[in-house]
Amino acid sequence: MAKKLYIGGVSYNTTQQGLQDAFAAHGKVTSAQIVMDKMTGKSRGFGFVEMDDADAEGAIQAMNGATLDGRRLTVNEARPMTPRTGGAGGSRGSYNRDRSSGSNDWGMNS
Repeated sequence: MAKKLYIGGVSYNTTQQGLQDAFAAHGKVTSAQIVMDKMTGKSRGFGFVEMDDADAEGAIQAMNGATLDGRRLTVNEARPMTPRTGGAGGSRGSYNRDRSSGSNDWGMNS
């Protein structure tokens, strides 16, 4: 079974192939992904590598703190993504908050 590793501190110049090659020296890599910004298409500076369980722990030990393309990497086992809370979604004001009632904020009917 494959184990997913989080790779932080990835250089903006590092390619997915470069990331895969760096970890392949420590075992069989199932996949390598650098996370890209949706708006700009540029690297967000982190990624994920999937490796066989038997190789993953050795790769964490060898690559955590190692330098790749001039940047020091942070490598650990990836944690499951947790649901986000808060943020700037939804209605933020009171203008026309309740359009179905037929009244406005001043207590007058439309």
